Amino acid sequence: MSTLRRNVLVVDDEEGVRLSLLRSLEGARCDVEAVADGREALRAMERNAFDLVMLDLRMPGIDGMTVLRTIKEKWPESEVVVITGYPSIESAKEAIRLGASDYLAKPVGPEEIINAACSAMLHKEWTLRRGGPDRGRANHSLDIPRSERSRCAA
Repeated sequence: MSTLRRNVLVVDDEEGVRLSLLRSLEGARCDVEAVADGREALRAMERNAFDLVMLDLRMPGIDGMTVLRTIKEKWPESEVVVITGYPSIESAKEAIRLGASDYLAKPVGPEEIINAACSAMLHKEWTLRRGGPDRGRANHSLDIPRSERSRCAA
């Protein structure tokens, strides 16, 4: 994986969660911006199409699924990892169907956050190498050689 710093947007209405994600990702060679709701997230994306969005589902105003759908329509190259305190099979299926690269249930620790971010960025690199965000999505984990997956470092 390249040594470039990645631009990451953290979207969560809980301040403690935002700060925890921000600290974890800043230590993993990421430039991180954090916002508190879906409307702020979409405004941030308009200013800077982030490489990765760590997205809560339940937030006031625009919910996470709507934000996910909008991001994948307007910025398909951006990877999205859903992180929710209210996990369900239905919402996991919907998030993946809409293009999320991962779905995590809170609480999540720093290592799990970094691993999900790394996996999403590897997926982005391999997808772009293969010709765009729509190719290879269904089997993305199979497309990344194990040696590449293990090269992600914090």
